[in-house]
Amino acid sequence: MIELAQHIPPAVASSLKLWHEMVAKRDLGELESIVDPNAVFRSPMAATPYGSSAALSLALNTVINVFEDFTYYRQLVSNDGLSVVLEFGARVGDRQLKGIDLITFDERGKIVEFEVMVRPLSGLQALGAEMGARLADKLPAYKIAG
Repeated sequence: MIELAQHIPPAVASSLKLWHEMVAKRDLGELESIVDPNAVFRSPMAATPYGSSAALSLALNTVINVFEDFTYYRQLVSNDGLSVVLEFGARVGDRQLKGIDLITFDERGKIVEFEVMVRPLSGLQALGAEMGARLADKLPAYKIAG
């Protein structure tokens, strides 16, 4: 399925392994242990990023319950082993989508940035509508002032 590259620092490899285990179980209960308190989340629906581990946790714990048939297909790793791109497929209602999670770790293996990109537009719109219905009153409080 998904293999870890040899050049990933041990702390990052450990965090990435835990991430995949949590996603497979659809339970992000240990997410806080691998996220830096000042992490940044970049949503495919918003131009402005969200700051703090609380924002990242809120978004990811919500989307894991929105996505159906979620599967990671491919993993690409930067030369320094601190950035990972995970390609995925999922469904929101009757809309299929593909996307990537761009995850940046620090040398301690903590997630410092998590960015999501999704296509096609119909899948992104379905995802945005469902996430908006669940988070419209919560997530804006975490926007980073620009």
